[in-house]
Amino acid sequence: MPNAAASASFNLMKLFRFLALPLASLVTLSAVSCGKEPDPAQVEISVGRLLEQGHFSRMKLDEKISKTFLKNYLEGLDYNRLYFTQKDVDGFNAKYGSTLSNDVLLGNTEPPFTIFSTYKKRVEDRIAKNKALLEKQKFDFTSDRTVQINRQKAAWPQDEAEADQLWRDRIEGELLQEALSKHALNPPVKTLTKRYDQVLRYLREQTKDDMMKGFLSILAQTYDPHSEYMSRSELENFQISMRLGLKGIGAVLRSVDGYAKITELVPGGPAAKDARLKVGDRVAAVAQGEKEFVDAVDMKLDKVVEMIRGKEDTIVRLQVIPANAADTSVRKIIEIKREAIKLKEQEAKAEIIERTGPDGTPIRLGWIVLPSFYADMEQSGAAGAKSTTKDVLALMNRLKQENVQGIVMDLRRNGGGSLEESVNLTGLFIKKGPVVQSKDQNGNQHVSKDRDPTISWDGPLVVCTNRLSASASEIFAAAIQDYGRGLVVGDTSTFGKGTVQTMLEIGRIMPFLGSGKNEAGALKLTIQKFYRIAGGSTQLRGVESDIRLPSIFDQAEIGESALKGPLPYDTVPAADFEKWERPLFKTELSARSAARVTADPEFGYITEDLAAAKKRQAENKVSLNEKARRAEIAQDKVRKEARTAARAKLKQPEAKVYTVTLENVSKPELKLVTAEKAEKKPAEDTAKPDANDEDEDAELEAEGDLKAAGRDTIKHETLNVLNDLIGLSRAPKPATASTAK
Repeated sequence: MPNAAASASFNLMKLFRFLALPLASLVTLSAVSCGKEPDPAQVEISVGRLLEQGHFSRMKLDEKISKTFLKNYLEGLDYNRLYFTQKDVDGFNAKYGSTLSNDVLLGNTEPPFTIFSTYKKRVEDRIAKNKALLEKQKFDFTSDRTVQINRQKAAWPQDEAEADQLWRDRIEGELLQEALSKHALNPPVKTLTKRYDQVLRYLREQTKDDMMKGFLSILAQTYDPHSEYMSRSELENFQISMRLGLKGIGAVLRSVDGYAKITELVPGGPAAKDARLKVGDRVAAVAQGEKEFVDAVDMKLDKVVEMIRGKEDTIVRLQVIPANAADTSVRKIIEIKREAIKLKEQEAKAEIIERTGPDGTPIRLGWIVLPSFYADMEQSGAAGAKSTTKDVLALMNRLKQENVQGIVMDLRRNGGGSLEESVNLTGLFIKKGPVVQSKDQNGNQHVSKDRDPTISWDGPLVVCTNRLSASASEIFAAAIQDYGRGLVVGDTSTFGKGTVQTMLEIGRIMPFLGSGKNEAGALKLTIQKFYRIAGGSTQLRGVESDIRLPSIFDQAEIGESALKGPLPYDTVPAADFEKWERPLFKTELSARSAARVTADPEFGYITEDLAAAKKRQAENKVSLNEKARRAEIAQDKVRKEARTAARAKLKQPEAKVYTVTLENVSKPELKLVTAEKAEKKPAEDTAKPDANDEDEDAELEAEGDLKAAGRDTIKHETLNVLNDLIGLSRAPKPATASTAK
């Protein structure tokens, strides 16, 4: 790539700098530009050159990268090592192992298409075999055999015979799982057959653009886990998730049995206000205004979404099969005008918790939930632009108005976002000074500072984190900790992502690829590492909690160190900064919290569940014996019933909870809720049929079991810590040495 193009790319970096974990695509409906389709070969060359010249590591696309890239690509396609055999893998290594990088730089698209074609053939052949086995084989589930759950670290099957046996065991396990499931809607054989048909449909929907997207994403992730190539639609979805706004009808779709099915309606959106489109309706065809309908059955989900997308104040007509229709031939036509929509569920929100203090007087505590560090990068600085800092400040001002005596910033599950917002948000709690340091590929260091001397909240502060708190969350938590401004409470450490990415729109950097719009997609590229002001990095190590609480997410399998090819940990010299002058009483607070945790049965349950999860992951197998499995289910039922009975005997702590949102922050009256509510799980937007979600399901089940107690256990204890901090901060200081640690 010419040096001029490289310079242009780094000018764009200043505009699009952010930190984030990979965010789930939102299949909400909004406008995108359409234009000439870019040449895949030219996109391939551009991505390769940008990685070589722009990535923090400065790694060249050489033979070493080729081998790692090919390995990652094969594992990305067949992540459980069930379709390819060792013979396939050896053949690919012999043909492409040393040359794949050169193919990228030369724009040779034959390797990804050939490899994917082979993968598709293997899947089709395997599913045909599986269906035949389901028809003729009878399973009695009486053997003492087991089946391996996760094969990501297993060897490839040596040949078809070994693969046949692996699949036979897997099918038996899946049939038994369906037979035991209390949620099963169909006979096990029918369920598996339908699942295989979904896999085939998903596979056959893949276009050459999809194949190249997957190929180039794996190439980028070979450099580090957070670099990624995004298609046009993925780029638009990412931008939506950052600005929390879109223009469309306000519906979330999912691909089910060849139809785009409505899974959620955005509150306040045009579809929700119109009220004719229902959750469960299936889209059969789409028309623009008065134009002819285009059939959408068996069409790829993103293509359906693209047809429904459009400009504000334009009309889209949907031909849908009603969710309650007994006859699938029934159709209804719904005409909806597209509008601007705010994704309010993903905004910052707050609560005021009113408790009774030890002396019988009420005490008010503030709890601010921040799902991400969002920002409207396209309108940065504009009066109406979306901003995390602006929203949190509005909430915090209301909390102060309501006389809260301490505040918790809840960053659990916050995967990151805008670097600038993390710096600005930190500035609400400290005097002016450095917040985070960064270093680029040339070793140049930069210190990002809060330059505003005012402090919006100078009272007691706690930051609640877990293993899913990443990137921008870690910048905020680390700065608060390094300044001694507040306490970090939660898992042993946060995620451990200490890298900065920029979003480079390929069509703008390489204008010969298109109209300068985003048809060629974008490269999310790691360009810097960031460091704490005390000099250490959060990379791999994360931010360690001052007070650790048992959590089902506190596992080594969650975090940067569990990902492929993370960048290493290192340090830089500390920046000059002035620590907060007030003590935090860490030793005393830790002792008090530990005593409560030991006495709280809910934390005992968490510890039990965490041990069970670790045991399950270590064993990595499940029995194929129905009697043994039913015994396990019965034992689990007894355990849950015992917990339910024990909880019924416990008196829940009384507290009044008021919700504060950006909608009611200025209203005179706040809504009183009677109990803490579990956060709504975001609706899935696309379903990859062959995904294995067993580990995630187990974690969510355990988390749901904890919330069955009527309270968020981690939240409850974090508030206890804040309450103690408030009390100790008020107490008279002894004349001897400070108790601060």
